[in-house]
Amino acid sequence: MGQLGLMASYSYGGTFGDGEDNIAAAGTRPEWTLCAFDPAAQTESGQPMMATSFAAFPFTTRANGRAMAMAGISVIGTRPEYRRQGLVRTIMTRAFAEQRERGQSLAGLWASQAAIYQRYGFAPAGLNRGYAIDTADIALLETAADAETEVSRYRPEGVLDSLREVYKQFIAQRTGYLHRGKSLWLNSVLDGSENAQSSASGKTQDGPVYVALVGPVEAPTGYAVYTLRAGRVAHRARPQEIKVRDMAWLDMSAYRAIWRFFAKHDLVGRVVWPNAPMDDPAQVILAEPRMLHTQDTEATWWRIVDAPKALAQRGYNANAELVFKLAGDDLAPWNNGSWCLQTSADDATDSQVTPATKAPDLTLSSKTLTSLFSGMYGAQTLANWGLLHGKPDAIAKADSLFATRYKPHCPDHY
Repeated sequence: MGQLGLMASYSYGGTFGDGEDNIAAAGTRPEWTLCAFDPAAQTESGQPMMATSFAAFPFTTRANGRAMAMAGISVIGTRPEYRRQGLVRTIMTRAFAEQRERGQSLAGLWASQAAIYQRYGFAPAGLNRGYAIDTADIALLETAADAETEVSRYRPEGVLDSLREVYKQFIAQRTGYLHRGKSLWLNSVLDGSENAQSSASGKTQDGPVYVALVGPVEAPTGYAVYTLRAGRVAHRARPQEIKVRDMAWLDMSAYRAIWRFFAKHDLVGRVVWPNAPMDDPAQVILAEPRMLHTQDTEATWWRIVDAPKALAQRGYNANAELVFKLAGDDLAPWNNGSWCLQTSADDATDSQVTPATKAPDLTLSSKTLTSLFSGMYGAQTLANWGLLHGKPDAIAKADSLFATRYKPHCPDHY
């Protein structure tokens, strides 16, 4: 994995660590990689020079209440001297075919540049909502009489099982969240090393990692994973900063309790949460939400690899039938054609997708279907932008059918 680590380090300017310490490359296995080599050039050890790197982790993600296999693409890079030769396109084409064979009907990534990955059919599948608020400005609208709920502070290693249970319930009906194995918890969310880095969470030397747990350890109703460090804020009276890495809650009482807990830190001049979901409720529970200084930034991108299978695996809110035509997918040509989608609102029953003999209700590309599939954009919005075509009643049906219970979101960088 030496060349893979060095390639990722050079391509991303050390964002994920350098060389053998590269945290993305370190978690990969040979069978998860596709790389291009130049046999005419050699490394110092005599190996063929790696020209392009590519890896895809075998993840499971949520799709409106259903679990589905996803290829989490990472460490893509090409040495400058080998760029503009179609190497990534060749690898992507082969990767999509292999992912389809493995049953990974969806691919996801964090795009270094949108222009690169839109060429391969990727579309935005969520945003990160960032907050930065002084504890002095955390005043909640007391619209509900919350039960007395204790929030206790722990070090992560003592409450990992409690966190995993809350997270499992929290993501059950959501879209975009990953099923976290123990390694993803320990090496990402709870990583307390001073060298831990992530371009998504911005966690580099942020201080010790703590957990605020709502309720008893045996049956918590929410948590926040955060770091706390002094000297990060130019505030003479409150020089400390809390940086939230991860938050989950099972009811609004638990959510409000976490914010009250943050407000009790009198020496904290800034609470930052860089990766909140788009539909996070902070905007409606704070008396002065402007003080959150909300900023939305680009997050994960998805690509439908196997349209019939992906559509059958997704969760829906109604039983309906929709016929659509896909065209122009030259990297995954098996997606092209007319398909009949018969949805099931029962999360225990797969929907059905079969080749269609009827005239299509909608016509769109695989990339546009990805936007609809993830819930990032509705059918009417996509139609307004000229990306989806159909009669008004069919567009309205698709709008309702593909609506997600929660906005798509992935707080984990990979």
